[in-house]
Amino acid sequence: MAQDPLSQETPPDRFPPLRRDRLEILQANLGYRCNQSCTHCHVEAGPRRTESMRWQTMEELLRFAGRHAVQTLDLTGGAPEWHPRFRDLVVAARAMGLRVIDRCNLTILSEPGQGDLAPFMAAQQVEISASLPCYLAENVDRQRGRGAFAASIAGLQRLNRLGYGQPGSGLVLNLVYNPGGPSLPPEQQTLEASYRRRLGDEHGVCFNRLFVMVNMPIQRFRAQMVAQGQLESYRALLQAAFRPENLQAVMCRHLLSVDWRGFVYDCDFNQMLGLSVPHDGQEGVPLSAVWERAWPGQEIRVGSHCYGCVAGQGSSCQGALAA
Repeated sequence: MAQDPLSQETPPDRFPPLRRDRLEILQANLGYRCNQSCTHCHVEAGPRRTESMRWQTMEELLRFAGRHAVQTLDLTGGAPEWHPRFRDLVVAARAMGLRVIDRCNLTILSEPGQGDLAPFMAAQQVEISASLPCYLAENVDRQRGRGAFAASIAGLQRLNRLGYGQPGSGLVLNLVYNPGGPSLPPEQQTLEASYRRRLGDEHGVCFNRLFVMVNMPIQRFRAQMVAQGQLESYRALLQAAFRPENLQAVMCRHLLSVDWRGFVYDCDFNQMLGLSVPHDGQEGVPLSAVWERAWPGQEIRVGSHCYGCVAGQGSSCQGALAA
């Protein structure tokens, strides 16, 4: 009997093959416009980006989710909340019974015209995964710009007042950590305890869980590594920390990523690299081309960047794989 590729040892220059399991999460990038330009951003989002998903594509997303019994709609960007139809999409998804996750940078809550954003998400019971790359002001401001930490804390405090992160409220608030440079994140549970202590004692902030994520050596972060002469050493670090058991839990086995145009990818990172879901040798495959596809067993496109998801504790949109 052929050996399961998930259990094979991998050579250093080639990532092992992967195949899909049941499709559970539809992750939609609503566009690349953002009120921040973070140094680690693999999407290269920023205030000057103009890409934006059409409402017709959003409607197709929802139909696709219903067709494939998807459980979760995971909204990302840029700042997904800046999309003019963000609220319409959330209301429609929640009406279908979908769990909705918003990838929030927290500072968006302080932007002009967004005063009703936090109450809206609370009313719709949107789960928030909020990026806070450190509990120290100087580290956050270094990554995200001056004043980002203060605005992030103000956002967290506002969410807490609405019930987010509070025991028994049902309003989930998770935080997301990523390293400031070319290193693996600390052990997730240990770092979570530090976050709880520092944010609670110093700012009165509470949350549900902390997710640690690895910085992917692509796009803006890759350019930063190249400029600092650290790209090859960082790639070597990720390969050296490879753990085969993490292959069983990588997010691409249960997730489908959709870009602002409605094209489909195995994950958000493949999306940024233009590596679309395999389909008759075509690139730039729309949802309509895979409407009837049975996902379990389908091939996943992999590359050297995939070592970032399986190094050490492993990394996914839901935090460390080994946690």
